[in-house]
Amino acid sequence: MDANIAKPAGRLGLKLGALAVVATIAVFGYSSLAARQTAPDVTFVKLDGEKIALKDMRGKVVMVNFWATSCTTCVGEMPQMVATYNKYKDRGLDFVAVAMSYDPPNYVLNYTATRKLPFKVALDPQDVLANAFGEVKLTPTTFVIGKDGTILKRYVGEPQFAELHALLEKALAA
Repeated sequence: MDANIAKPAGRLGLKLGALAVVATIAVFGYSSLAARQTAPDVTFVKLDGEKIALKDMRGKVVMVNFWATSCTTCVGEMPQMVATYNKYKDRGLDFVAVAMSYDPPNYVLNYTATRKLPFKVALDPQDVLANAFGEVKLTPTTFVIGKDGTILKRYVGEPQFAELHALLEKALAA
């Protein structure tokens, strides 16, 4: 008889537990959407030594792409990153490709020159930028930052470019 009483109570407990999990996810999901993260206040140092503060790019949509010349996915996606930049630059997109600290500067210089990268390329020799963006370790990692300085999306790995372009269209129209 005790087993029969425990059975319905166990099901009720299971349902309540599942409901609590769903409620927790809903609250967390809402709070993470409601409180967008502001991009860090960093300064990029381009290959030519010029310094550019991210806060000075406010009013533009900015893509920050952490990459390395030794990363096959990074090298593979770079032509699409160039095409994306060229497609949206006249509408207010800015782009900074940040070479990881382990990437030899002469490799980055050579890659940038031979591929004629049309956007800003910066070095991060002390991991200052990678750490400021949440301890970026995996490449490629790309951040899309809105005109107001909030991070709209973080892509780890090669983005789905149709999705990225839809996000850029929306952000640039805002």
